Amino acid sequence: QVQLVESGGGLVQPGGSLRLSCAASGSISSINNMGWYRQAPGKQRELVADITSGGSTNYADFAKGRFTISRDNAKKTVYLQMNNLKSDDTAVYYCNLGLWSSGWYQTYWGRGTQVTVSS
Repeated sequence: QVQLVESGGGLVQPGGSLRLSCAASGSISSINNMGWYRQAPGKQRELVADITSGGSTNYADFAKGRFTISRDNAKKTVYLQMNNLKSDDTAVYYCNLGLWSSGWYQTYWGRGTQVTVSS
């Protein structure tokens, strides 16, 4: 059984910062890609950023220059540092991990953490 636990969301003023974390636990052999997605009300879920097992990163255009994704393989955790937040960043943020567990490769989603940017 694999579980993903997200934390770090909340209410922040425009221009502020938040750091999201997503920790995986359970029977995990290895983790490949780790990523963050977001879904705003009435919109489709979209990629924010992802990072490979080798550390290569990929960002959505809106995230470039403001967000930084990183991972700690020993802790099985992926982070998303978000700076200069804007009201348009308000959404539920989900982590997504591709990992090997019990001989199977699967992708897992976290339950989401709310980020609200408002004055």
